[in-house]
Amino acid sequence: MSEANPIITWEEFLKVDIRVGTIIEANEFPEAKRPAYKLKIDLGELGIKKSSAQITAAYKPEDLIGKQVLCVVNFKPRQVANFMSEVLTTGFYLDEKTIILATPEQKVQNGAKLL
Repeated sequence: MSEANPIITWEEFLKVDIRVGTIIEANEFPEAKRPAYKLKIDLGELGIKKSSAQITAAYKPEDLIGKQVLCVVNFKPRQVANFMSEVLTTGFYLDEKTIILATPEQKVQNGAKLL
């Protein structure tokens, strides 16, 4: 793991649009170079977005349905194998292979912005 990045301003932080959404679909993604799932996430007023997430070490697809997650919604979409990932689903490294999803402590409205 790396050290903390340089200090940024409040205005720079506000440029990163992080929203909460609920996973409504999770499928295996065998075409990905690294083990991943294809997720569909309901982001409320922003609609349903797709995300490729390398979270297979900690989660089974069926356990993800209904889970709320934090997503960066203003990155440029990224092609991952044959899948277009529209949002970045965020998480934390537990160890070198395991990512734990970033989730709100309580259920909140889909599309709510992280402040």
